[in-house]
This record gives sequence, C-alpha cells and structure tokens, in this order.
Amino acid sequence: MSEITAPSNFIKEAIEEDLKNGRFTSVHTRFPPEPNGYLHIGHAKAICIDFGIAEAFGGKTNLRYDDTNPVKEDTEFVDAIKEDIHWLGYDWEEREFYASDYFEQLYQWAVQLIQQGDAYVDDLSPEEIRQYRGTLTESGKDSPFRTRTITENLDLFEKMRNGEFPDGSRVLRAKIDMSSGNINMRDPVMYRILHANHHRTGDRWCIYPMYDYAHGQSDSLEGVTYSLCDLAYEAHRPLYDWFIERLGIFHPRQLEFSRLNLTYTILSKRFLKMMVENKIVNGWDDPRMPTLCGMRRRGYTTESIRNFIDKVGVAKNESVADISLLEYCVRDHLNKTSPRVMGVLKPLKLVIDNYPDDLVEEMEAVNNPEDESAGSRKVPFSKVLYIDQDDFMENPPKKFFRLTLGNEVRLRYGYYVKCESVVKNENDEVIEVHCTYDPATRGGYSPDGRKVKGTIHWVSAAHAVDAEIRIYDRLFNRPDPDNTDEGKTFLDHVNTTSLTILTHCKVEPELAKTKPGDRFQFERTGYFCTDLDSSPNQLVFNQTVGLRDTWAKISQE
Repeated sequence: MSEITAPSNFIKEAIEEDLKNGRFTSVHTRFPPEPNGYLHIGHAKAICIDFGIAEAFGGKTNLRYDDTNPVKEDTEFVDAIKEDIHWLGYDWEEREFYASDYFEQLYQWAVQLIQQGDAYVDDLSPEEIRQYRGTLTESGKDSPFRTRTITENLDLFEKMRNGEFPDGSRVLRAKIDMSSGNINMRDPVMYRILHANHHRTGDRWCIYPMYDYAHGQSDSLEGVTYSLCDLAYEAHRPLYDWFIERLGIFHPRQLEFSRLNLTYTILSKRFLKMMVENKIVNGWDDPRMPTLCGMRRRGYTTESIRNFIDKVGVAKNESVADISLLEYCVRDHLNKTSPRVMGVLKPLKLVIDNYPDDLVEEMEAVNNPEDESAGSRKVPFSKVLYIDQDDFMENPPKKFFRLTLGNEVRLRYGYYVKCESVVKNENDEVIEVHCTYDPATRGGYSPDGRKVKGTIHWVSAAHAVDAEIRIYDRLFNRPDPDNTDEGKTFLDHVNTTSLTILTHCKVEPELAKTKPGDRFQFERTGYFCTDLDSSPNQLVFNQTVGLRDTWAKISQE
C-alpha cells in the first residue's frame, strides 16, 4: 500500500530510524481487537496500518484478542473478526493469540509488582476511586489502603483470585503517583473482581486484568516490537512503559496515529450496538452500517476500502474524512470490475405497435466497456418491454431528452423507437406507452445518419425476472451526528428514509443465476450487489452506490 512507502508516513520513518540505530532488528506488529462487537471501517484503518507496516518491512503481524472482559465477549465476534481481516486481504498465519492465553503469567507479574511495593489491593468503591483520582486541574489523593503491607496485599490478592470476595469489593492498583499530571498514572486499576464465565477460560478465573495492564505485557510476551494504536492511547503510553520497565521485560515501542473519522457516520462500537439493539438497523450486517460485514453485504470491495484507507493516509493530527471519498473509491473500483446488466426499478410498460407479435430477437450487449476481456452477452428483445417510469414524461421540461410523445429515443442495444400514444388509468396516470420502431436501426444506430439525444434501458416483459431492490441512503442526516445539541443524542439525527424497498422491479433474465455477493452495474442506475436474502425464487439486490455523487450536488444547491 502506498501509505506505507510514502515519505510523510511518520511511523515508517520512526521504524527506519530504530532499525538503523539497532533498537530493533525486525518489525513485528499486532492487531488487538476486543471480541465484543463487529469491526467497522475505523478498524479497517488500524488493520491496514498494522499489517501493512509489517509487510513493508518484511515483518510479521499477530492477531491477538483483548478478551479481558467476559461479560461483553463472545465467540461470534471472534469468528467475525477473523472473517473481516481475511476479507481485507491480510493473514496472521499461525499467530493467533488471546490475552487470556497469558492470564497466569499476568497474575504472576502482578504478584511481582506487589512484592516490589509497586501494587496494592484497594477496598475503595469504583465511585470512591473516581473521587480520589482528582481532576485535570486538581491532584488526586492517596487511598487509605495504599499503605497496606506487602504481606497483606499478597494475601488479599490471592483471596481475590480464589473467589473469596464479591464483585466490585476490591481491586488491585498500581502504586505510582496520585499527584501526576497524567491521570492515567494516578494508581490505575490493574485487576477487578468479576465472577463471570469466560468464552475461553470458563470459570477458572474470577479476577480479570484491565487492558492497560494486559496490553503491554502481552506485546512483550509475543516479541512485538511496535504497538501501533490510535491517539487516544498517547496519554496511556507512560503507563505502558511503566509496567514493562518495573517488570524488567522486553520493551516494545508504542506509536500512535490518528483514528479514522468519517462524515455522516458513527464509529463508536457502543453506539452501533445501541442501534442494533434498538432495531434502528437490521443487525450488525445491515448494509447501512459502517461495519465491515455491513459494507461487504452492501457490495463494497476489499480493493475500494484499502484504496480509501490509502488516500486518507497515516497522520498524527485528527481529521474527518468525507464519506464521498469512500463512495468515490467504491464507485471507481466497481466501474472497472462490475459486469453491466439492465434492471428497471420502477417499471412502465412499453409496447412497440409495429413489432411482430411473436418475434424474439437477441441483442448483443457489452458486459463491461472498461474491460474488453469481459466480452458480451445476449439480451432478449420483444414487442412488449419495461422501461423506467423516470424515462418517460408526458409534459417534459426543456432539455428532457428521454421518451415523450412524438419524440424518438434509442433503446440501449436495441432500436430507435418513437412514442405515439399513451394509456392511462382512472387516476390519469400513464401505465403504458405505445411506440413504433425503425427496423433499420438495430443495434442503436441509424443508417441514414439521423441522431437521437436520449438512450434508455429496458428489459423484455416476457423474459424479465422479478426482483426486490433495496436503495440505501446515508444513515444520518447531518455530517457530524455525534455533535448534538443539549438534550439530544446521535439518535435524533438518524435518517428515517435511509432505506427504500422497491418490490416490483424487473431485471434481465441473466440475473436469475446470480448468487449472494455478486456485483453488477445496473446501466444508467448504479452499482448493485445480490443480497444474502436473495434466492432463485426471490431475487434481492442492494444498491451499493449510485453512478454519481448525488449528495455533492445536493450540498451545492
């Protein structure tokens, strides 16, 4: 990926300097997700950086689950994370680890810190610990239990492990500095009591390490040289270093980069979970969600997401990427790779009065003008067709070049047709247009040189396949949905029209053979993907992205 080789990449430059001066002799990174939800596009940036940096230097990347909170974790999320990483094109080979692999060693190291006088058991409640910690402008104060003897602390910590105390009654804290200007260094909690079944260790443990304690030591155990994480952990780096230095173990280097922020999008796992639980979306893989499984279901490609991450780049300063850039990357890749088909989202019957009743012709249609090797296909053409309602107007405005009474248009890959009359229903709505065709214009070209300004797509009524098509809009109606007014939440900015389901669509018969995950460009309409709900008896397509950035146009009006 070009982001890894760009001179402006400060991570690459730091690593090159380390290798040059001998701080490390190799590059070993890790991706440490929590198995408590599905990965989203923000995690994709971290994955690309963690794996991409290692690849650039011929190094290795571990997949290590931060499974230190059994209440929120599940094997469902473990499996989903692995699927997403593989989908992005990366592999951890045999290096799949869990923080829970190290629970015994982490416990022994906690005992070592107690023996060194660097940790103590505290009886303060969580609320009291917060009060004693102080504020950004006021120092904290020592817990009354900070002066416990080493012997007493060792005894209490062992009893914590043995399950002799209830949840929340005691914690193990590092003994650092309650007056530190960095709140993270004010005697942070290392272990809490939690009588809960763990998805891997079962009931063997009832105390669990905090991330800040488990993280650095797990890196050290695995020989990780670089802990690459987002800027939120910059203030935690002194604590990361403190634990490793006090224990006298191998010392990785932590480097921080800015996380991915995206307009019209929420990238908080907690908020995304709320949307799932409140049924604002139809699960974690809802195509409107910024989860990788949702994007995959919508039809986004690995290449487009990696290209987007590449364009966003690796920086130290926080910024917000425009979702239009992501959509551009998706559109750009699909334009090159997606076969073209014809689909009519809002069908209107078109009858060619002078076309033979029983004639069915096969028209030659190009599969992808961007890829000559994609070849062509045959599309059936007959007397009765479906066109899109938007391609006909009885009283058109100026510069409307599609079908209207007395006007001639080109049927894509077919003939020139001229509208002669219409049929209306009792509500004065046009339900049928009648045309005549010029047999000399087969293929869409006139031998006499006359030109038409409009080209419209169609499907043969006798051969068309019924389909449901789901049109997706942005999930929020403002670019910064989490920046809310007083008394409101991000939920107040949910776009209530983010999903439109069209149930009477018609597509060309070739699509009867489609499988979930197949991608297409519906000519003149947009890019679509066959949905997981699709079956031979009920085709379902998701709109991945439109042919053009309609939001950019709206924002300029």
